[in-house]
Order: sequence, then structure tokens, then C-alpha cells
Amino acid sequence: MTFGRVNPKFRLEDQGIEGLGNVYYNLMEPALIEAALKNGEGRLGNGGAFLVTTGKFTGRSPKDKHVVNTTNVSDKIWWENNAEMSPEGFDNLHADMLDHMKGKDYYVQDLVGGADPAYAINVRMVTELAWHGLFIRHMLRRPDRATLDNFMADFTVINCPTFRADPGRHACRSETVIAMNFDKKLILIGGTEYAGENKKSVFTLLNYILPEKGVMPMHCSANHAQDNPVDTAVFFGLSGTGKTTLSADPNRVLIGDDEHGWSDRGTFNFEGGCYAKTISLSPEAEPEIYATTSKFGTVIENMVFDEETFELDFEDDSLTANMRCAYPLEYISNASDTALGGHPKNIIMLTCDAFGVLPPISRLTPAQAMYHFLSGFTSKVAGTERGVTEPEPTFSTCFGAPFMPRRPEEYGNLLREKIAKHGATCWLVNTGWTGGAYGTGSRMPIKATRALLTAALDGSLNEAEFRKDPNFGFDVPISVPGVAQVLLDPRRTWDDQEAYDRQAQKLVNMFSENFAQYLPFIDEDVKAAAIG
Repeated sequence: MTFGRVNPKFRLEDQGIEGLGNVYYNLMEPALIEAALKNGEGRLGNGGAFLVTTGKFTGRSPKDKHVVNTTNVSDKIWWENNAEMSPEGFDNLHADMLDHMKGKDYYVQDLVGGADPAYAINVRMVTELAWHGLFIRHMLRRPDRATLDNFMADFTVINCPTFRADPGRHACRSETVIAMNFDKKLILIGGTEYAGENKKSVFTLLNYILPEKGVMPMHCSANHAQDNPVDTAVFFGLSGTGKTTLSADPNRVLIGDDEHGWSDRGTFNFEGGCYAKTISLSPEAEPEIYATTSKFGTVIENMVFDEETFELDFEDDSLTANMRCAYPLEYISNASDTALGGHPKNIIMLTCDAFGVLPPISRLTPAQAMYHFLSGFTSKVAGTERGVTEPEPTFSTCFGAPFMPRRPEEYGNLLREKIAKHGATCWLVNTGWTGGAYGTGSRMPIKATRALLTAALDGSLNEAEFRKDPNFGFDVPISVPGVAQVLLDPRRTWDDQEAYDRQAQKLVNMFSENFAQYLPFIDEDVKAAAIG
């Protein structure tokens, strides 16, 4: 039987998905929570939040994501970064997954990726778990109810956590699989309950589609000045670098916290919600995000809670350090109604430097910006991916290599062209360690980071006196009001400054070795900007 609101000409049967149990189309939040509770998928928490655990997978499984190699895409995909799946393997996977689904209940959400209608795509999400429907209903953009009567999907995502892939039959790596077929406009996910795979598959999809339309897809958060969307800032960064925290500025309007596009019309959010890390979340440091954890429908993922009071424990990472909450954008009081902004006036590249070498903020030339964008240096923080238990230095090009189906230079050139056309100022911000490397030093004070960003965004930082960093050649402010001067010179924060020099040289060498792969594809000014 079918329930809910759906285009009568676009049911699952019209897509060849037949023999299911009950199918629930476009249920709203209360009904999804009712269904999830009935199915035993989670618990109802304080304020009506929904508490879930995701079992074996508490983070993404990037090595299990595959792109189907067809004639239409073979020369467009960055195969060194994207695992290949044969069309035959995908067809077997699709057939076996549809057979696995027979007789089971499924939940369908018809949603939109992209706030700018000129570049938005319609996505149908078919989920085995009701709470996955709730999660993706937060994450993507919700069309008005009347629109559902005529909704047609551009792409469909099917997610079956109980399905187990067969590497031999399905041309994949393990029992867990995320398979993207751009020709068939279909994404299949199996063997993982981690909800983040749903949203990241759509992000990867947009990363493939949008460059051909002249749109720069960005793994970034974004905000703009009050009453002035033209004064937009974007914050690039991998998970754990502070994208969500630093863009949630009460003095600015939040456009979005994770995924955006930059077109000739300006900046637009891909999503309709936020997916924030909650470890050590506090009402003092991040009151708006903290408040969402006890609001109706917020998905609380992999957090320990008191079985009697349902009080959440923001410090207990025994399930994972990647504990999260997912909520609609309107739960943030200063969120944009349109999720649209102007062309970025400031571009901030966030990095979490576990070496303790990089300054808290540096100003970049356009060539240096492309260098650091292609480098994508940070440290993976505990829990973000399977097996990461402490900060691990890494280079993830474009600050999001796992989600980049095309070669990085294609995104880098798009970014460079837009910086040149619109005159953005670029900054590198280190939210990692100071006073020593991980294990010796301490995390950069968030108050200092916020003060530096405020000065960058209001333009006052450009009036400061700068010095040239001896290791990387970018400009570093000598003093900034409200920030301890010693923080601005990381060498001075170390007790053993010779040890700092050795650590800095080690990091410089790591940058150089990593960047060698891009040298055949870039211009001379970016090569010159590489180091010093």
C-alpha cells in the first residue's frame, strides 16, 4: 500500500521498483518520528529530538564509494581519487538491491538540492529507515506541498542499510557500497546506517554536474553581513576545522554550514539544514547550535545520554568523537530565509594544523589561494572517518577530496577565475594547535579565532601591519586588537623554538611533496607561490 503525497505519475513502480511492502511518500517530521519509534529505530529525547545510533559505521566510508565507468563519463572522472565500478557490476548491484527490498516498507522523500532554482536538482531519496527520511528532509531543501503533486526527480538515491554487497558480483570493495551512476541518474547505498552518506552522495553529484554550468561547487559554510547579502564570506574546510561553528556568527546571517555553489548570480546553499558536530558543544561557546539539540525533530546521532533523564552527554565519546546533530536551517535564529548570498567578498580556508606550525590567520594572494585550495591541508580529527582516533595530518584537495569526482584543477581554475572576476580577499585560518604540536600544545582559542575573523570580515585587518612568513611566504598580521600578540607568531608560542623550526621544515616538505602531483596542470605563478 502507498501512503502520503506523491505525483501519481511518478511512484516507485514507475521507476521499476516493485513488490515492496508499504511505501510512505513525503511524510512530514511528526509522522516520520512516529514511524521510526514504531520500528524501534531510536528514542524520543528531550524537546522531541530523535536519538539514534548508527552501529558499526559512525562516519563516512570513503573507500567504499564508487563511480560507474561509462563512455559518457570516463574522460571526466578523476579516477586516481574515485574507485571504479563496471556497468555490469552496477547492474547486478541494482538488481540484487531491488530484490532485497521486496516485501519491506520504504520511506520516500522528494527534495531539492540547491537554493538557486537556476541550478537546483530534484532528488528522490528512498530509505529503508524512517529516521534517514527525517535526516535527509532536514538536509536537503523541502518543496512546498503542492509542488509534490507534479514532482519528477532528476536523480534517485536508494539507501538499504541491511543490504550487503558482494565484491565479486558487484565490482566493489566490501559489503558496504556507495555506487554512483551518472548516466542512469541513480545512486545506491548499502551496508551502512551512517546518515551522512545520504547528503554527501548528493554533494558529490552536484560536484559533478555544476562545473559544466560554470558554477563552482564548494565544501564550505557561508554567511553575509546583516541587511547586506553582498558582503558574503565563505569558509572552506574539512570536517572538524570549524566550518559550522565559525559561520554561526550571531552578528551575521547564516547562508549555510557545509555545501554551497558560486555562480554568476552569487552564492547559494545546496542544503536546507545543518549537520553539526556536538562533541564538547556548550551553551556558552555555541548557544544557537546547542539549543537545537533539544528541539523537535532534531536528529541526535551517536550521542550517549542518561537513560532516566535523557540528558545528553556532550563529553562522552565512547560511541564516537563524530557525534552529531542534524536540524533544519530555520532552527538557527539568524539563518537566511533565501539561503542566497552575493559574490564572496572574503574567502576563508580553514585548516586544523596538528603540527602547531601555521599562524592563526594569514592573508593569501590569488596564486597562494589556489595553491592552498589544491593542497587542502588539515588534520583529520577523531571519528570523522573509520579508524581515525587522533588528529592525522592529511592533504585533501579542494578541502573535500572524497566528494570530488572531477580532477582538482578543474575546481581550482573555477575558483581562481571567480576570485579574479569578483575581487575576493583570501585568508588561511588555522584552528588547530598552538604552543606545540598535538600532544604538547593546545587548540587555538576560539575567542582568538573569532576576533581575527571579525577583523578580516569587517575590513579592519587589511589595515594592520603584516610580516612575511618565512616558511610559506604569505602575509601574517603582527598585531590585532583583542588577540594576544604572541599567538600571531607561532614560533614564539613554542618553548623550544629550534624544535618549531624542525617541525616547520617538516611541514614545508610535506606540502612540496604533495603538490608535485599538480605541477603539470597549473600556471607558473601558482608554482612560484608554492613555498615562500
